[in-house]
Amino acid sequence: MVLTAPLALWVLPVSDLGGVARHVLDVTEVGIPGYRVAVLCPPGPLADRLRAGGADVTTGPVGPEHGGRSALIATRAAVRERRPAVVHSHLSWADVVTAAATVGSGTALVSTEHGIADDDLVYHRTVWRSRAKAALHTARLRRADAVIAVSEATARSVRARWHPGRSTRVRVVRNGVDPLPHREQRAPGLHVCSIARFAPEKRLDALVRAFATLAATHPGARLTLAGTGALEEPVRRLVDELGLADATELPGHVDAADLLGRSDVLVQLSVWENCSYSLLDALVHGVGVVATPVGGNTEILPSAALVPHDEPAAVADAVARQGLEPSTRPALPAGWPTRAQMCADIAQVYREVRT
Repeated sequence: MVLTAPLALWVLPVSDLGGVARHVLDVTEVGIPGYRVAVLCPPGPLADRLRAGGADVTTGPVGPEHGGRSALIATRAAVRERRPAVVHSHLSWADVVTAAATVGSGTALVSTEHGIADDDLVYHRTVWRSRAKAALHTARLRRADAVIAVSEATARSVRARWHPGRSTRVRVVRNGVDPLPHREQRAPGLHVCSIARFAPEKRLDALVRAFATLAATHPGARLTLAGTGALEEPVRRLVDELGLADATELPGHVDAADLLGRSDVLVQLSVWENCSYSLLDALVHGVGVVATPVGGNTEILPSAALVPHDEPAAVADAVARQGLEPSTRPALPAGWPTRAQMCADIAQVYREVRT
């Protein structure tokens, strides 16, 4: 008699190919030891990419744009039909929906926190909205069996802001990344890049101003701002105002590996990061990294690579040093998990909540 591995149903409310999508694609490609993985998400590029890779995917109206009632009905239907051993949610909307949709199902409930900050005004903009969201998460965590945090900083924020109950495990499972077989020996250069949403919390305006300081003393420097978002036009205007149009490219969404393969330093001056795939990918590719000392960044980068966002000269100096002296560029920290190790750690969490 052949026993079928238990099913983990991953629920996420996004359809595009952002950071959380990268996490899901990695896990479905590698696999979680001892478990089958199925994904429930809205139709779109992520579902298409998952299917192309042979993943078990169901699409449905589970995103914020579909409304709470539709998301609840679709998630509850998937849980009843698939009868998963574990329902694993990602991002705030899905966390709340799955907490309600799994009532009475008997399934274990796990969430991964990718985007919580010490100061939630980063995401919610108003104090009352931040407090309301925190109260909602405190309530839904009363039902959760485990919370996976992608960094120690994330775990601290979860405990401080959402107050999980004593029965809810909080486990750190960092985003895994596979080293290249041979780390590239990179030549000196000052092609600076960013791979980020054009959103306020990414502080791309601060990067443009720091690049202007760099370009004043290194006229051959170039800047590529890869990504899309609501602030793209204001950033374009700032580039024009500072006379940087000839040295700056805004190509929209790009293949990250391709851009990193032709860049020298990645800069990320975010208000907060939990466990940035952009930073990890840059380290793997031998690209220099300059970032703000916030959240999980301090667990990835040495202090020499961490700079205040509001000191353009300090940012420019750090970029110039790493760009022109490749030996100063940081490497992936010793012992950082591979994708397989990350998946094994997730499996361990599943075993804990099912025993």
